[in-house]
Amino acid sequence: MFAPTKTWRRWHRHVNLNQKRAAVVSALAASALSSLVSARGHKISNIPEVPLVVSDSAFSGLEKTKNAVALLKALNAFEDVEHSKNSKKVRAGRGKSRNRRYVQRRGPLVVYDEAGPLNLAFRNLPGVEVQHVSRLNLLSLAPGGHLGRFIIWTKGAFARLDALYGNYKTAAQEKVGYRLPRGKVTNADIARIINSSEIQAVVRPVKPRTFSTRKKNPLKNFGFMVKLNPYALAQKRRTLLKAQKALKKERDPKAAAAQRKKTKAIKKRRAAYYKALLRDLSDK
Repeated sequence: MFAPTKTWRRWHRHVNLNQKRAAVVSALAASALSSLVSARGHKISNIPEVPLVVSDSAFSGLEKTKNAVALLKALNAFEDVEHSKNSKKVRAGRGKSRNRRYVQRRGPLVVYDEAGPLNLAFRNLPGVEVQHVSRLNLLSLAPGGHLGRFIIWTKGAFARLDALYGNYKTAAQEKVGYRLPRGKVTNADIARIINSSEIQAVVRPVKPRTFSTRKKNPLKNFGFMVKLNPYALAQKRRTLLKAQKALKKERDPKAAAAQRKKTKAIKKRRAAYYKALLRDLSDK
């Protein structure tokens, strides 16, 4: 359905609850890999560890933005905030006139367990988002569908993950009947598995490739015509030389004058013959 936008357009799609939970836990697992976090563009070269877990006492009484900035600088995470601030620019295209004028990179995501004034402290920092651990948003964990968001956890929020989603030994306590999805393979290096001696010993050998000859039209493909008729090459060369000689003769002024003189003499003989023929017919 194209423009104009209709209110009855199917704006939303239903996604199964188990699929949404699997996406959230996958995004959380990806945020614990420094390679994915760095690949997403976050500046984490100076932080002590990934995932970054901070004690609850560091966030207690955090009401002012300057205190939040001091905490991020102490954790060496403020570089990512500055990177997000400096990335703000005007959007390319028509979106700039449709209430989305600027684009900006995402900064750190602060996940807390107990509600407090830290929402007020972090809300004015560019690119920084704050979320409760029980209400994690997939669009914040993997913005744009790209895994590896830089997350700063409070100790209580990080400890509550086992109760929320469980682990491979126990089920989740706060979600009825939910267990973490298990990986299909223990080793994700598929190329190493395929090339291992155990697999190669039982697979069939590689079949030789067979190439089918394509039928070609000798009237359109001169190379194929030469294969069928080797004399075609000499014949074409003779034709080209003859055409080149005729062109050269046509461009030569002396040859052109001689040709005109020859043509004029031929026309004169034809006229004389025609007159003689008419004279003979009139005599009879």
